[in-house]
Amino acid sequence: MDEHGTRENGPLFKSGFVALIGRPNSGKSTLVNAVMGTKVAITSDTPQTTRHRLRAIVDTDAAQVVLIDTPGLHKPQDALGEELNRSSLAALSDVDVACLLIDSTAAVGAGDRWVAAHVLASSAPVKLLVLTKADLADAAKIPSQLSQARGLGSFDDEIVVSALTGFNIDGFLTVVTSYLPPGPRYFPADMATDQPLEVMVAEFIREKILRSTFDEIPHAVGVSVEGMSFDQQADLARVQALVYVERESQKGIIVGRGGEMIKRIGTEARKDLERLLGSSVYLDLMVKVRQNWRRDASQVRRFGYGEGL
Repeated sequence: MDEHGTRENGPLFKSGFVALIGRPNSGKSTLVNAVMGTKVAITSDTPQTTRHRLRAIVDTDAAQVVLIDTPGLHKPQDALGEELNRSSLAALSDVDVACLLIDSTAAVGAGDRWVAAHVLASSAPVKLLVLTKADLADAAKIPSQLSQARGLGSFDDEIVVSALTGFNIDGFLTVVTSYLPPGPRYFPADMATDQPLEVMVAEFIREKILRSTFDEIPHAVGVSVEGMSFDQQADLARVQALVYVERESQKGIIVGRGGEMIKRIGTEARKDLERLLGSSVYLDLMVKVRQNWRRDASQVRRFGYGEGL
């Protein structure tokens, strides 16, 4: 293969960028993990779980597909929400394929129409309609749901998937790849994501908080990795992380009685971090109150949430 991505006596190597756009909880991050075959994006049932635009790289002998996972588009209530929306909409610029994800278990509504309008008005050469969570929907209602989704506008192609069961995941990758132009490898063949290691560590910790705490906590949580070091002789990674919340009562919930909750969060996070880092992990978690940080655009950017790429 030469520097332009061609093969001698063979087909052109294809490559390109594919943005996944949708409302909160439409299944974007779960689809990315399913296509990758490993966990690179955090998931939970909490809206605004995804706060970073993440590139996940699928590399084969014939193509390199760069999936862009984005925060769910929603009506913003604070500076954090505004930054997340800006990040998602910015992802629509300069991509080869824009995928609108529609949850097959929820009625198509005004929010979907608003998101679809942005996707269809984007400069992306190809627009795909992706119906997600097929495993959770009544099979008899899938055709009706697909018909409603088609009413959002004209798309170049469509596909129904279930990231949880793996249904049509290979089909999704095949369809997306078919629309990519000839091009080079934009990233090294062994690179799974463009996210800095510290960001992935912070996000894996935040995921465990989202899954372990009450409704009043998730949106108010930010995580910052303050330090990381590696002891090769002991095969040990030491991670120091700060968990930020907005009120003392939230700090109390995360710490828990006698430190029980923070210990459980740390134990669960270490499992993912050990797989990520390939070593044993000593995780030092501290909780700090920073009042109303979500309303402060400079603080939101300090965490790197919603940043442009």
